[in-house]
Amino acid sequence: MNFLPSGICFYLSVAICWFTSRVDASWWYMGTLGSQVMCDNIPGLINKQRQLCRQHPKVMQAIGAGIKSWIGECQHQFRNHRWNCNTMAREHTLVGRLLHRSSREAAFVYAISSAGMVYTLTSACSQGELENCSCDPGKKGSSRDAKGAFDWGGCSDHVDHAIKFSQVFIDAKERKERDARALMNLHNNRAGRKAVKRFMNLECKCHGVSGSCNVRTCWLAMADFRQTGDYLRKKYNNAIQVVMNQYGTGFTSAYRMFKRPTKNDLVYFEDSPDYCIWDHESGSVGTGGRVCNRTSRGADSCEVMCCGRGYDTSRVSRTTKCECKFHWCCAVHCRDCQEEVDVHTCKTQS
Repeated sequence: MNFLPSGICFYLSVAICWFTSRVDASWWYMGTLGSQVMCDNIPGLINKQRQLCRQHPKVMQAIGAGIKSWIGECQHQFRNHRWNCNTMAREHTLVGRLLHRSSREAAFVYAISSAGMVYTLTSACSQGELENCSCDPGKKGSSRDAKGAFDWGGCSDHVDHAIKFSQVFIDAKERKERDARALMNLHNNRAGRKAVKRFMNLECKCHGVSGSCNVRTCWLAMADFRQTGDYLRKKYNNAIQVVMNQYGTGFTSAYRMFKRPTKNDLVYFEDSPDYCIWDHESGSVGTGGRVCNRTSRGADSCEVMCCGRGYDTSRVSRTTKCECKFHWCCAVHCRDCQEEVDVHTCKTQS
């Protein structure tokens, strides 16, 4: 088991340090600040990954900058869930422990992190931040869509380049292991990469008299990463519990009544731990102290979030914008108003 050396946290983003401690997928440690890339000090990298790290320092910096984005997306998707893709500041190892379990939460984290790397590298290529890639060179000449002919122009996002690099880098460790968990991770990594490409959009600019669109120039662009997050969250909801086939080369559904997983599905082996209570061994931080919605009937309701333990209510004061008025031209002026609101938080386990 790898531990994050205390000295490295000086160079790493705090958000990455608490999230990735003791997680074997150690490329997540690359939340670097500035130009410092600690290729030789990142625990758990295999030789192939360390070699790529040294060869492509700017790529590693881009990856490090993008890690916060997919962590933030994970936390957004599960903000109203008992497991909220988070951990307590004083318990740096809990998320790592949780991810060592082959649960559907682990499946989602591997998929969203893989997707996040593809998205980050594709953006960096299009913005000219990396030397070995730029816009998609294959998008040249003319083509057609449902609206007719168009010319390729602008800067098409070179997502295939990012997918290729991400596959080589992220999957290197899993391909070396080749055990059941490695095959699970490889599957979910691929599902994440495919999810980004799924939401490529054709964007066009019209040319002609008064913008008549007699001639169109078009390019392919990635959609906002939120669409990828929403899609993978749905895949999480419908993730398929699997068992290894008799040859140890792939999966089959653990239950006959469920479909066989496709390349787009998320897969997992083990049931999730009980996220209701704090459990150091499983990595569950529990829901004690979490804010809940007393009037909701969904996952964020006090009944569901608090697991039937009840909740405490406190009166707090907060500042909101009020009495907003539009002033010609062109500004909106508001007052800061104080209001008293009730905040409901789950009771801790007794």
